[in-house]
Amino acid sequence: MNALADIDLPGDPAGHRIVVAMSGGVDSSVTAALLVRAGFAVIGITLQLYDHGAATGKKGACCAGQDVRDAARVAERLGIPHYVLDYEARFRDEVIADFADSYRRGETPVPCIRCNERIKFRDLLGTARDLGASALATGHYARRVPGPQGAELHRARDDARDQSYFLYRTTRAELDFLRFPLGALAKDETRALAREFALPVAAKPDSQDICFVPQGSYAALVTRLAPESGEPGDIVDAAGRVLGRHNGIAHFTVGQRKGLGLAGPEPLYVLRLDAGTGRVVVGPKSALGGTRVALAELNWLAAPIAAGAGVRVTAKLRSAQPPVPATLHTLPPAKRGRGGDEAEGEAELILDAPAGAIAPGQAAVLYDGERLLGGGWIRRGKTLPGDPSTATGEA
Repeated sequence: MNALADIDLPGDPAGHRIVVAMSGGVDSSVTAALLVRAGFAVIGITLQLYDHGAATGKKGACCAGQDVRDAARVAERLGIPHYVLDYEARFRDEVIADFADSYRRGETPVPCIRCNERIKFRDLLGTARDLGASALATGHYARRVPGPQGAELHRARDDARDQSYFLYRTTRAELDFLRFPLGALAKDETRALAREFALPVAAKPDSQDICFVPQGSYAALVTRLAPESGEPGDIVDAAGRVLGRHNGIAHFTVGQRKGLGLAGPEPLYVLRLDAGTGRVVVGPKSALGGTRVALAELNWLAAPIAAGAGVRVTAKLRSAQPPVPATLHTLPPAKRGRGGDEAEGEAELILDAPAGAIAPGQAAVLYDGERLLGGGWIRRGKTLPGDPSTATGEA
């Protein structure tokens, strides 16, 4: 596979400056190395997103502590300029606070999507433009493919590494400027390139945890920032009967089975988190299934949709779940998106068959085959499992 197939910049590479978002990991380091080898004028930028001391020595961190130093070592090895920008206050306000507030509302957030949307593809992209760059490149496993109406966002060639789910908030204007050189590679190919380039991070393990709580408890962070999410409350069934007590809704997510401390004739699962009453609603696995999903802040990268029209899609309701067939219906009135040309508003997703663990706060990301069409945030509504008005999730 050609790792630079999606760069798509005319003329001599030396005439193009490309900014690379360097997190200190293997993927972004190989991205920078590939672009240097191809002859582009590369600038590495690392965002300092949270306290150095809090992340020092912790595996799985990124954009802080040792990772910032690793990015600098890679840049030195490649002979490219490298800058560290202090975005800690922005990250705290736009991502960490949003993460805690989402749990306070009884949701299960996806902070990586917010970070891409609000920090990397908004603020850093603006910095790249200010530096006169032709493009901003990242180490994400996704593909930018030219289409008849402009650039399209596609899944990575390696399904096991695909990160397009986390990029669904990208606008058309941003996608025009972004490049993803690793989208055609498998992870073992990226590792082999890191060894070939003799990068000092070639053997560095991948990040596994939420970056700002590496090897720690996200619930402890959430309850510190949003104390009400750590207040004890009742565990109840769908009829409201008290079955037990819990130590804070921040410790639970829809579909969870472990940690409930309940004994009974059949396993019970979390159906819903009621932030208003502090209750965790539980029920049998059969009660998790639902076919209608309310979406908010729809971001659309394909051709515009007429209000009320149905569009056939496959939908990923969580990043690790396989996509399921569904029909998307936009709801009037629609607003214009962040990029000026994406329909952004409310929508309803009708699944062909019931799906379990539909969690408010997660993203429903919509595809047509390999192409990412758009997506929206899953919101609580009468159609979601665990609502008192319906035990099955049906309207």
